[in-house]
Amino acid sequence: MDGSKLKSAQILEQARLHMATDAGKELTKKIGLVYQLNIAPKKIGVDEEIFVIDLKKGEVTKGPYEGKPDATFSFTDSDFLSIVTGKMNPQIAFIRGAIKIKGSINAAQRFTPDIFPKPSKL
Repeated sequence: MDGSKLKSAQILEQARLHMATDAGKELTKKIGLVYQLNIAPKKIGVDEEIFVIDLKKGEVTKGPYEGKPDATFSFTDSDFLSIVTGKMNPQIAFIRGAIKIKGSINAAQRFTPDIFPKPSKL
């Protein structure tokens, strides 16, 4: 994801490549939802970069979703990394206020670290 200063962008780039694989295609069939991620360097709502994980089309893109995503998440770069790498439980993060969610709670509950390929090393 060019031009991003976020560590999360590396994971999102891996996810983008992952969508082209058989495992990625399986996810699009299984989940079929659109997630918008608003990731901030330090504080939610400040200097956010927006990414879209479209599990209908099997794409990961930078920039806001055109239309209404099934769920929108806002978090800091470090919290996103903790969730994606499995170091933080998404539900616990939500309770602590580390994630803000808009949209369908049902869709939000289907957003799990399994969507992302396992990082080789971070």
